[in-house]
Amino acid sequence: MSESYFFLQAEQNENNATFLESLKQYSFKQKKQIYVIDKPLGDNPYSYEYQNALVILAPKHRILICDFGNGGDQFESYTEDFIEDLGSISDKYRYKEFIGRPRHWKPDLISPCEIDIGNIDVVALLAEHELPDAESQRKCELLISLLTGSINDIEKVKATLPDNLLDKVKRKILLFDGDQTRFVYQKTEKPRILVQGLSGTGKTELLLHKLKEIYVGSDSNRVLFTCHNRVLADNLRKRIPEFFNFMKVERQIEWNTRLWCVHAWGSGYDKNSGAYRYICDYYSLPFYRLSQVHNFDHACQLALQDLGASDVTDHAFDYILIDESQDFSEPFFELCEKVTKNTIYVAGDIFQTIFDQNIISNIEPDFLLSKCYRTDPRTLMFAHALGMGLFETPKLRWLEDKEWKACGYIVEKRNNNRQYRLKREPLRRFEDLQSEDVTSVEIVKTQASQKEDAETKVLEIIGQIRTENPTVTADDIGIIFIDNKKHTYDTADRLEQSIPREFGWVVNKAYESKEKLPDTIFVTNINNVKGLEFPFVICVSKKINNRLTYRNALYMMLSRSFIKSYLLLSADLNQELCLKIEDGLRGINANGYMDVVAPSDKEKQAIQTTFTIKEESISFYDFFQSVCDELDIPRDYRQRLMGVVKQTIGESFEKERLEKVIEFNYENMIEVSE
Repeated sequence: MSESYFFLQAEQNENNATFLESLKQYSFKQKKQIYVIDKPLGDNPYSYEYQNALVILAPKHRILICDFGNGGDQFESYTEDFIEDLGSISDKYRYKEFIGRPRHWKPDLISPCEIDIGNIDVVALLAEHELPDAESQRKCELLISLLTGSINDIEKVKATLPDNLLDKVKRKILLFDGDQTRFVYQKTEKPRILVQGLSGTGKTELLLHKLKEIYVGSDSNRVLFTCHNRVLADNLRKRIPEFFNFMKVERQIEWNTRLWCVHAWGSGYDKNSGAYRYICDYYSLPFYRLSQVHNFDHACQLALQDLGASDVTDHAFDYILIDESQDFSEPFFELCEKVTKNTIYVAGDIFQTIFDQNIISNIEPDFLLSKCYRTDPRTLMFAHALGMGLFETPKLRWLEDKEWKACGYIVEKRNNNRQYRLKREPLRRFEDLQSEDVTSVEIVKTQASQKEDAETKVLEIIGQIRTENPTVTADDIGIIFIDNKKHTYDTADRLEQSIPREFGWVVNKAYESKEKLPDTIFVTNINNVKGLEFPFVICVSKKINNRLTYRNALYMMLSRSFIKSYLLLSADLNQELCLKIEDGLRGINANGYMDVVAPSDKEKQAIQTTFTIKEESISFYDFFQSVCDELDIPRDYRQRLMGVVKQTIGESFEKERLEKVIEFNYENMIEVSE
């Protein structure tokens, strides 16, 4: 039973308990998002004298202001005040320009009602107040977003209903689910809150909302926002003022006095350059550079030893927020916890790759975000299946039941637990795709006999996208080459000429520019796509192979679209496999789930064994050098970096993990040399 469908902020009591339980069960059974509040979330000034009213928020239904205490005039005053405050919030976020004043939407979108606690019928109540048309449903969802603090950019989503599929999805009003809303607004006294989720579940966005709540909640709160990587920290530091402006935060940001946004280590010449660096300065601890310790864990352990076993009374921070926590080990969390007065919020991916051995940690997360809002559930199922080889024999990866659940799957088992039916819960964001019977993945094949190549097929796909989506722009399409081969870059070079000639769009080869440029079509290899999403993604690969890094890249790239992913393959080189994956994809599109045969215990053991064997035939030295070549690491630094890598993660062939360790430590070496 998913807790994400139901959110309760109001107090439960003997008058409303039975009603709330019925409403909660309805939301779970019908998979309908429902929020129950008694005041707007996220805007602290609002409070009301009357205590026996609840507000029911359910998309596609009127906002129900419910009286549980026969309040008479008091309830009437509560209703008027609540609507007036909602109008003020609408004005604050400039929604009023699009949906009008309360007098325009109150008659159609707000329904005060008295609840007879002796005769509760939740189904009838909601059916009676269902909104009849898409236009009024959209306006009501905008009001719900204001009341739950899930603010949408009104300039982008607008109040009017789009008339085409692309704009319907791009302009979909996004609402926090129950788990996300609880994380942002729930008060806690725990010293550490752990948040885990798949990539695309909104962890960084939630941390920004949590930061805003903490920062405006007190004039004295000192908050640190940190992550492992300096580039990501710089990006977050730029995002925070933009986010605060968007959320109409009136308090000025007091950088390095009340708010820090830095990467984890820092440099000796600036106490505000890193989390560890600031902690060392605050407590007059020796600051260790990379050249003085084995790795970052060792530096944190030394700081903990210097602080001693006793509790710290003079805390450096009131709160710490840690993003991409999978990049850290326990010593850093312990150090942060020791120097923080209230709570550290630790958010990270369930896994860095689908081939991680330990998907579920020994520590149960406080918030498990299993719904991926970036990608249509059908696309994500196919991407997981192709990455893990679920349609093949033998399979490349298999998860235990608890791990499937953590990744957002509903598991049904048949035939003595040998047959698994795996499905994901539907998401509001993609309901228009399914209602219009649009497939979210298409396999496209080139055939040598037809003299077809990747370039001509990519151009055909772009033409098809443009025909089916008249409002599409160059920014809406990402072309990602999975193979790191010469033919890949030759094709990209030809597309750089043919796309402008055919469609008038400029091509951005992101593996050269290292950034997403406006008004260009994005072309890249498997690097330079972190954090990006596109309505349409074209994944190009000549032949599917069984290397784990390759399969993980396939999974990651296919799941970058939020409308449709195209997988472009050579028919001649993938004949047998194409039959299997096409059959699996048909099942997903037809049924909304995939049926797979679980491996036997012997097969599971064989799968597990592959994780302990180096999957590459090349030596670790050559693998390390190839990654350094891609990252443009100067030769002078590589020997030292090799030593740090071996001490930190061993001879790991997990490319993404290796890249992070190299980049992080190279940055620190550069700082020391400066």
